[in-house]
Amino acid sequence: MTNFWKKLPRPFVALAPMEDVTDYVFREIVARYLPKPDIIFTEFTNVEALNSEGFEKTIYRFKFSKKQRPIVAQIWGLKPENYYKTAKLINNLGFDGIDINMGCPDKAVVKIGACSALINNPTLANEIILATKEGANNLPVSVKTRLGLKDDITRKWITFLLEHNLDAITIHGRTAKQSSDTPANWDKIQQSVGLRDTISPNTLLVGNGGVKNYNNGIDWTKKYNLDGAMIATGILSNPWAFDKSDKKSSLEDNKKILTKHLNLYRKTEESNKSYNVLKKFFKMYIRGSWPNQNLINGFDGASKLRNQLMQTKSVDEALKLL
Repeated sequence: MTNFWKKLPRPFVALAPMEDVTDYVFREIVARYLPKPDIIFTEFTNVEALNSEGFEKTIYRFKFSKKQRPIVAQIWGLKPENYYKTAKLINNLGFDGIDINMGCPDKAVVKIGACSALINNPTLANEIILATKEGANNLPVSVKTRLGLKDDITRKWITFLLEHNLDAITIHGRTAKQSSDTPANWDKIQQSVGLRDTISPNTLLVGNGGVKNYNNGIDWTKKYNLDGAMIATGILSNPWAFDKSDKKSSLEDNKKILTKHLNLYRKTEESNKSYNVLKKFFKMYIRGSWPNQNLINGFDGASKLRNQLMQTKSVDEALKLL
């Protein structure tokens, strides 16, 4: 199998894994109807759930289409043996890569010792990486992480990760303790470049945190000497964030995309997810203005329509309103 990381354009821009955002439906909308990222990641998927009675309620997260390639399955959890089994499953399902979540700052997740808490538990992190790589066989393995848990330990932590010869490391330029209001520190991310060149020259480095759109991401990768950038919440304020030509989008464009989104959700996800999950997408598509972004053609009634959509209780009701 060809390692997709080696075939990407340089620099590249990826769509970040986001819980209740990058599900099958949104990934399919992005891949088919919006400007497509160079890489797409799944939602966070728990390895313990996949290796328990919760399998049937979890496996839907790993549904994907050819349009979504290259597609990377992101996983999290605590037990190395479950990472091994899940990596084998991901390989068998035909994903292009596996990404280990060592960056989520959610307090409930950190409390049990998972995700960003692994930054302060290198013994377990080592076991998890080794188990995942063994189960993945020839499938590329990457890690998404942060500068530290409570304190910035970029040099020590990234050195540790690089010693595992991962295919890629995505570094969010904040500690887990820092809020999203704290500007991401890309100078700290850049410190990893020299370490990479010395320890693991073939590992790609991806910057994350505060990237607004594709061209913004490309500019930052060049400024900080990185291989790529990753957009997370930037797409929630601009669904056309991956457009390379700064296309001007109208409300009518977005209404059409939202209609496709709702119809696809009805066909594929209604039995798996609460309808309320869709409401963040109402905020994303239906906006009155687009300050400092490439979508500028809002309209005066956007706020009213968005508020009405937020009150709906079914796909049919939302479609009728649109």
